[in-house]
Amino acid sequence: MVVVLSHPNPDGFGSASARVAVDALHAAGHRVTLLDLYGEGFDPVMSREELHRYQSRTPDTSGPLKRHIEAVTSADAIVFVYPTWWSGLPAVLKGWLERVMLPTVSFDFDGRNKVRPALTNIRRVVVISTYGSPRRYVTAVNDNGLRILARAFRLTCGLRTRVTRIRLFSMDTSGDAGRQHHLRRIERRMRAL
Repeated sequence: MVVVLSHPNPDGFGSASARVAVDALHAAGHRVTLLDLYGEGFDPVMSREELHRYQSRTPDTSGPLKRHIEAVTSADAIVFVYPTWWSGLPAVLKGWLERVMLPTVSFDFDGRNKVRPALTNIRRVVVISTYGSPRRYVTAVNDNGLRILARAFRLTCGLRTRVTRIRLFSMDTSGDAGRQHHLRRIERRMRAL
């Protein structure tokens, strides 16, 4: 399993959520790779050379991306932990998707030049996110980060891949009790994977 953490504060609630997820997955007997994007200083910017290689379908899967690519291509599940900002993903996570989800890694083309999923090893996508806004507001403006992960990313895994959503709305006013409840939900859901 792979846990992708996208939160800049190692002492923040997002990081605490990732720790709970990793610990619960370990307790359930899973081998877990944590990719802490901010912690490792992941560069989300795709270079011109990377873009050229992406467009020519000859991506460079070595170098600094190699560990990330190996993690996702060998995982049976991927857990994304991030705060929702401006109705979307943190820039580092969006950049990670653009730089790591490459042709031949996450998708390929068949003989008729149609896109086909390449991450068929991933059977479960888990989205753990927090929102400052209430559910009603998030629903009204669209949860674009969730849409990217639960729809677009999921299609690189295959239609049978299941998506689990663990979300905390109104985080700014949820208080300690609401946050602790959210952490317990994460723990229960991760132990059940």
